[in-house]
Amino acid sequence: MNEKLNLALNEFIHVGVVLVLIIALVSVITGLIRAFIPQEKLQKRLSKTGKYSGLMGALLGIPTPFCSASMVPVSMGMIEMGAPFAMVFSFLLSAPLANFVVVGFIFGVFGWKVAVVYFLIVFIGSVLFGSIAGQTSLKTCVKRLDLKSKTATNACTAQPIISCGEVAQPSQNSCGVVQESTTHNSAGSSSSCGESRDSQTKLAEAFTFGWSLFKRIFPYVLLGAVISAVSAVFVPDAWVEKYLGNDSPLAIPIAATVGVPLYLRIEMAIPILNALIVKGMSMGAAMALIIGGTGASLPEIAIISSMLKPKAILAFVCAVMTMAIAGGYIFYFFF
Repeated sequence: MNEKLNLALNEFIHVGVVLVLIIALVSVITGLIRAFIPQEKLQKRLSKTGKYSGLMGALLGIPTPFCSASMVPVSMGMIEMGAPFAMVFSFLLSAPLANFVVVGFIFGVFGWKVAVVYFLIVFIGSVLFGSIAGQTSLKTCVKRLDLKSKTATNACTAQPIISCGEVAQPSQNSCGVVQESTTHNSAGSSSSCGESRDSQTKLAEAFTFGWSLFKRIFPYVLLGAVISAVSAVFVPDAWVEKYLGNDSPLAIPIAATVGVPLYLRIEMAIPILNALIVKGMSMGAAMALIIGGTGASLPEIAIISSMLKPKAILAFVCAVMTMAIAGGYIFYFFF
């Protein structure tokens, strides 16, 4: 019994330290990206990509480690800005699967070869399926926002000028005529809320965001390490062989299918799967489970239904399942 506890403790320390270091690094990188790269301007530029829409949508997903709740509003904003459907579809696939947080976790646990192959599978799949979707009738299966009621304001109503928290009272109630703020009269020296921040302020915001992100994910990292340690010692080999097969190719489509109803947090799933691989699960089945569970979980599908119609949702799930099964067999035969 003491030997098993020692093995569990060693597994917890090994996995926990690696994942904590990785999550600390990617949290800082995420903060820097959010602070120094204006996301709205980037999306506007990407809305004019033409035949490269699928590729650009997949590229946009790499530096944006969005959860399903965050990527859907971004995708809806891309649609309202006139982004091609191919870009949006590729982004929906790439953001949860090919972002640098997921790839970083896989690198930390499984090594650089597995991380590179995984990235190529999900990135190429995102580009391919996004480009195909953009050429079909799926591009009409989008629930667009009704912005008319929101943008149609009363032009003849006096509106105060707001500049960085200061309110200037208008001098007239005539249509569209307002008095300029008297506190910013000097030409070329006026200040506005859109004024670019200096690097010191951006760095402060980046590290503040990074620290907040790290604190939010850190408990899940520890929980994943605990489960990994327990699984490595106490999960019986017969359980893995029964449900996922002992290096059986039939386990790959099963793992991909099982992954869809699960809500896999990548920081918990990868260390758990690493322990199950030791117990007999093939690398192919593990990767199929990661792609299926991370790319098309039931909570994610429910959120995506707010912007896509059933036909497009079905295509999205089929795309993730295809990547999961194809990727699983690639890992099965070559790793």
